[in-house]
Amino acid sequence: MTPSLTALLCLGLRVGLRTHVQAGTLPKPTIWAEPGSVIPWGSSMTIWCQGTLGAREFPLDKEGSSGPWDRQPPLEPRDKGKFSIPHMTQPDAGRYHCYYCNLTGWSERSDPLELVVTGDHNKPTLSALPSPVVTSGGTVTLHCGSRQGLDGFILTKEGEHKSSWTLDAQRRPNGQTQALHPVGPVTPSHRWTFRCHGFNRDTPHVWSAPSDPVELLVPGVSGKPSLLTPQGPVVASGQSLTLQCRSDVGYDRFALSQEGGQALPQRPGRQPQAGLSQADFPLGPVTSTHGGRYRCYGGHNLSSEWSAPSDPLDVLVAGWFPDTPSLSVQPGPVVASGENVTLLCQSGSTKDTFLLSKEGAARPPLRLRSKYRGQHFQAEFSMSPVTSAHSGTYRCYSSLSSNPYLLSHASAPLELAVSGGSEDQLLPPTEPGPQTGAPGLKWHLNVLIGVSVAFVLLLLVLLFLLIRHRGQSRHRKSGATDPQPKDRGLQSSSCPAAAAQDQALYAAVKDTQPEDGVQLDQPVRPLLLSRPPETFLLPNSVQWTQLCPHTPAPAAPHTDLSFPASWVVLLGLHPSCFLVTSRPLLRGPLSWLLVLCLTFWHCREAPRLKRICD
Repeated sequence: MTPSLTALLCLGLRVGLRTHVQAGTLPKPTIWAEPGSVIPWGSSMTIWCQGTLGAREFPLDKEGSSGPWDRQPPLEPRDKGKFSIPHMTQPDAGRYHCYYCNLTGWSERSDPLELVVTGDHNKPTLSALPSPVVTSGGTVTLHCGSRQGLDGFILTKEGEHKSSWTLDAQRRPNGQTQALHPVGPVTPSHRWTFRCHGFNRDTPHVWSAPSDPVELLVPGVSGKPSLLTPQGPVVASGQSLTLQCRSDVGYDRFALSQEGGQALPQRPGRQPQAGLSQADFPLGPVTSTHGGRYRCYGGHNLSSEWSAPSDPLDVLVAGWFPDTPSLSVQPGPVVASGENVTLLCQSGSTKDTFLLSKEGAARPPLRLRSKYRGQHFQAEFSMSPVTSAHSGTYRCYSSLSSNPYLLSHASAPLELAVSGGSEDQLLPPTEPGPQTGAPGLKWHLNVLIGVSVAFVLLLLVLLFLLIRHRGQSRHRKSGATDPQPKDRGLQSSSCPAAAAQDQALYAAVKDTQPEDGVQLDQPVRPLLLSRPPETFLLPNSVQWTQLCPHTPAPAAPHTDLSFPASWVVLLGLHPSCFLVTSRPLLRGPLSWLLVLCLTFWHCREAPRLKRICD
């Protein structure tokens, strides 16, 4: 068949196809766009249409056009056609179909290709509510808004799991429009990056410029980085501010979040030194929006997981309120170590909070609620006792509790000099000023009490040993003149006797107690024991009685002073008297405690016992 006949045949079949007189008999082709179907305004792009081998022509139709939008001859091996758009504009946007023909007829139309041009409107805003930082398994609401009053929004998810949603806009009283879309449950298995476009209903293929991307961050459990600022926690309004996020884990990227904020900027990590990764987040010049609490996270490029959050860092913006408080010190700017110092911050403006900062301190400023006194709002920051670590330059600020990150101008600097002392203390006073230093004072007081108690106990022990030694000495002297006694059979009492050898004398107490009315009408002879009293067991109580070898007992019932003890204690109550018990001696701290108690009792009761013996 000649080319002219083929062309006439394709033309006739195409007319029949367009008028739906003749249906296609060949398989429908495949249509796609490169680099994509959403093209920025003014960029170039290519539409491809691929059919079967032996195709003769590839026409391209755009919905809404009266005739074919374009047609191209096939490219080798004669199975696809190429349609180029050098500069994408609004007329190029729309829905496209392609088809092809060969010697046997025409194909069916391809599936539609939605070609979109972006950049005809200003970009909308996209944010995550309440925060782009989401716990694993949680949900978040994406908010897309525009000040141009667009009729709808297109929300797209980028990455491996691409998705898109068409959202109807809600018009607000101020003319702005917005749309909300919930997302979740969010997991760290892949990245969650979104963009938002706006459009009008009459031109659905003409979109606005894309919003800034929003990536949802799911904190993990890997090593948390540290967040700091070289400028310190208090920065002046308009000053440049840089936050540094660093870690020894070796992260490839870092993200910074502000509590209550919607932005989640990311920076690639760098290695200032071996084993350390770091990213800088410049935030200056500082405005009121920069005041707040920040955290940072670390991540790896090949993973969607993030680290645990860093410890929070508060950024305070000074100079937001016009007033300037005054700062004074009592008793003076030069004090000795150990003294009590009070820093007084005052302001004539109505402020409910005062802050005290020390130049070079790592921790955030101290906060105190203000009090109204003498036509001024003021707060007293007490330091007691001060050390050399409290020396430095101080400033104070006023603030409102409703916005704690915005401060007044700084007061004039106050230089505090503390002479003496070597305590290594990093901070000025703690917030409850009057209690500052109480732990150290309490420790010293405990040490003093402990030493005093130990000294008193030592004196009591020495006193006990001295009394016992004197009693034994008198016993030896009196025993040297006494004749050798004989046993009279009474085992519940005994009197001391002289002994040539250096041997202890013990008295055994009978298990049975004397009956009422028994009188001691005979002198009591001592009983020499060949073993220590630890081997003798007494009944539950010990009988105290007169232990005198020379003086007969009075003609009256003996005095029975029952003492439920379990000791053998020899106390020098009288040159010829001993107090005797006979249970095994206790060991350890309890024995010392009992010794001290008996010593104290002996000191009080010695005169009465002496009268009993005499």
